[in-house]
Amino acid sequence: MTPDDPAVRQRVADSLLASVDRLVDTPLTPLLDEDLIQLVRDVECVVRRLAGFGHQVLAQVSQRSIPARVGAAGVSRFLVETLNISQSEAAARAKAAEELGPRIDMAGEVHPPLLPATAAAQAEGAITAEHAQRISAVMKRVPGSVDNPEFEAVEKLLAEHARTLSPRDITVVGEKILAYLDPDGRITDDKDRARMRGITVGPQRADGMSAIRGELSPTLRALWDAFIAKYARPGLNNPDDPDSPHGACDFVDREAMVAAAIRDTRTVAQRQHDALLALLHPQTRVDALGEHRGLPVSMIMTVSVEDLERKTGVATTATGGMIPISEVLRLAEHADPYLMVFDKQGLPLHFARKRRLASAAQRMALTAALRGCTRPGCDAPASMCAVHHVTGWSAGAATDVGNLTLACDHCHALINDGPNSWKTVVLGEDSRYPGRTGWIAPPHIDPTGTPRVNHRHHPGELLARALSRIHHRNHRDLSRHGEWLKDQQPPTDSD
Repeated sequence: MTPDDPAVRQRVADSLLASVDRLVDTPLTPLLDEDLIQLVRDVECVVRRLAGFGHQVLAQVSQRSIPARVGAAGVSRFLVETLNISQSEAAARAKAAEELGPRIDMAGEVHPPLLPATAAAQAEGAITAEHAQRISAVMKRVPGSVDNPEFEAVEKLLAEHARTLSPRDITVVGEKILAYLDPDGRITDDKDRARMRGITVGPQRADGMSAIRGELSPTLRALWDAFIAKYARPGLNNPDDPDSPHGACDFVDREAMVAAAIRDTRTVAQRQHDALLALLHPQTRVDALGEHRGLPVSMIMTVSVEDLERKTGVATTATGGMIPISEVLRLAEHADPYLMVFDKQGLPLHFARKRRLASAAQRMALTAALRGCTRPGCDAPASMCAVHHVTGWSAGAATDVGNLTLACDHCHALINDGPNSWKTVVLGEDSRYPGRTGWIAPPHIDPTGTPRVNHRHHPGELLARALSRIHHRNHRDLSRHGEWLKDQQPPTDSD
């Protein structure tokens, strides 16, 4: 049979539709809970893989000029007319096919996709179409061309992250990677940031409210985050609750704080508004902002000696922000520096105490080393985290910095002795990340029980590893090509 035979054209569609018919006719009630959970995974995997296969189909549609042949102005318009979908959906699919589908030249030769690692992950069913869209948006801002090793490394890294992170998280990770790639201001520099800074308060409306918009500099954002982390906590500075603690609230009874948080129905935006109101209130002393999770409400920046010497790169803050080194040096003129010594894995060498609660020095060490919550995928900064004993204090473990880690309140609550809880371990010397906190997900998330680390706060470590692999591969390929050229040389008389 030839490709033009109707039986050949129909067989693929019939096979697919018949499988779907059998699936939708399957009764779900008899399934066990574990089987139903696996079915949810399997259906999602099929949907993702079909989306990836759709890119191949559209690549053929485009290469054969089918839209022009049927009178449609481009692939997206062809999809609108053929599938009865919206123009925005059609445009998104056409764009995705250009980036994730095989590239077919005029001679019919097939080339890899523009985003090969992303395309491969979607073809496996490991990531969604939205993951791919977020990766594409980040890649458009990566300096250089697609032939740049950094471009390839970032795309591989984002595709790897997308297998375990949400689409929204990919944007967050992408911003951190872009900042890591841009230490010398190739994307933006101090002048750009100074030009963009500003806050505008609109005119007061008839209802008394005023709109606010603006662009915060990295320094102001870091200071704002440090302040908000404490003053905008649930239950604090609530004008609707006469019993709500106001101000720094350092010496308020814990039970009163918990009760106020339970009564608090404000949104995050409303809590931030009320925190600013409390700060500007005449009764508030700005020189007495108190402590937050055992540390003074202040900006904590972590910077490497190498970046300080080069005067390039970025510093990380306890609230998850990034500040250019040039601004760090200006701020350091009025700061009290701390020297923290780390091992080759980037972990504090030693800080221990006999009490259960971590000291301020230990918390600062963890902030500098871990930067935020250590549960895989969590982006909570150190300012929003509690200190957690990896091996419990009740089990006889010491309050040693090697047995301490950071976990935000939400993730901390996931750790217990129940069957669907998370577990934490300190990874051994044979691990790729010795000394780091490994989190073991419950069986319904990861049936293998593999300990995993959180790379969200350390974009440089995976990017550096990816670049190293690419440079090693390129060097190997170049050496092989040189050997091949040598073999092609005709023998000389001396041979």
